[in-house]
Amino acid sequence: MGAIRANLQAVKARIARAAEAAGRDPAAVRLLAVSKTHPAALVDEAYHAGQLAFGENYVQEALAKMDAVAALLGAQRARALEWHLVGPLQSNKTRPVAERMAWVHSVEDERIARRLSAQRPALAPPLNVLLQINVSAEPTKSGVALQAVAPLAHAVARLPHLRLRGLMAIPEPTADAALQRARFRAVRQCQERLNADGLALDTLSLGMSDDLEAAIAEGSTLVRIGTAIFGARQAGRSAA
Repeated sequence: MGAIRANLQAVKARIARAAEAAGRDPAAVRLLAVSKTHPAALVDEAYHAGQLAFGENYVQEALAKMDAVAALLGAQRARALEWHLVGPLQSNKTRPVAERMAWVHSVEDERIARRLSAQRPALAPPLNVLLQINVSAEPTKSGVALQAVAPLAHAVARLPHLRLRGLMAIPEPTADAALQRARFRAVRQCQERLNADGLALDTLSLGMSDDLEAAIAEGSTLVRIGTAIFGARQAGRSAA
């Protein structure tokens, strides 16, 4: 068995155990394989192990990798892949994201959302978007403050070529299990308030390799896993 296949199986087993411990159906938690800094060959290996959803942090790396993976798989099989942008998005890079991505996890202001909506091809399905919350209020971290989420959510939900699916957050690393759970819980409760206010959000993008169990316990429906699948991040790759 190849290393990527074995790693995927191990991660899926962790997800299943965490969901069962929380009294949830493991099928309610999607796995997003975050392939940032790793070569297209490993995405190809993950595809052949059954993984179809992939996340990238940087727009330029994502576009180049999508093309490289399509060259490896062939156009027909490459169309089965679902690509997610999980990193920050600058306004000068919205067009290729609107044209080629299926999901954007990192919307944090209405201006970016409007650009994505205007640039989404007319014949394409709506672009799935998540609002990124800076749940731990870190000054150097991207994301909207919890108290500012509601007006942004309602504004984004009205845009014609986007589908607002839910919320994403990356809490600060911590060894405090109670704090870890509390951060994820705050995001879930925020989504519950938005749904009570008339939205229909179905996705919580919470949890990575080191904290997926806590995220699933607090309601995550999508975990973003890189290291536990592909290994340590490769040094020297561009952050463009």
